[in-house]
Amino acid sequence: MAKRIVVTGASSGIGRAVADRLLKDGDEVIGLSRSAPNFTDARFRHVPADLADVDAIALLARELGPVDGLVHAAGFMKTARVGELDLASGEAMWRLHVAAAAALADALVPSLPTGGRIVLIGSRVSAGAAGRSQYAAAKAAMVAMARSWAIELAPRGITVNVVSPAATETPMLRDPQRSSSAPVMPPIGRYVKTEEVASLVAFLLGDDAGAITGQQIMVCGGSSLG
Repeated sequence: MAKRIVVTGASSGIGRAVADRLLKDGDEVIGLSRSAPNFTDARFRHVPADLADVDAIALLARELGPVDGLVHAAGFMKTARVGELDLASGEAMWRLHVAAAAALADALVPSLPTGGRIVLIGSRVSAGAAGRSQYAAAKAAMVAMARSWAIELAPRGITVNVVSPAATETPMLRDPQRSSSAPVMPPIGRYVKTEEVASLVAFLLGDDAGAITGQQIMVCGGSSLG
């Protein structure tokens, strides 16, 4: 049965790949982002949203009507080593990765049906990486938050998981803001493809993933092996 899924950051990168995959599978997608995507589809609705404005997106989410799930894929990274940390950038990453996810889930969870799904896009960096401490902290907090929600929502049959890629072929990979810390090539010898991340997200949103909850699943090309 087709689902109605909210996808943040659906204009580019992993969010766009997730939207494309869900539309291909016959689902309806509500894309939340500041900029409109460069595609149209009868089952896609773009809703302009500044995801850094937590109060505004919480209100907006309550006006979307009934949905079956949420994928929070919007994000950005700014690198800095300890001793040179930019606290404002760290707070901005926290607002987008953690506070926005919390505001959206808080608004949407009360009306999610049995079998509802929440998937947050994390990062392999949540385990720690030089020059990425503020980003890593936000992504690690995302995992702890998701595991807590998974415990709370399990009695309702709602699952919550985190999909954590390593360096992925997205605009963020080449963002000059991360120039102080170059992306690390995974052991498989190439960067992760957005479609590979989207495939796992689509599975976790489906009925066959009903027994998978509270997990952080790496799509890292072997980067998490040590």
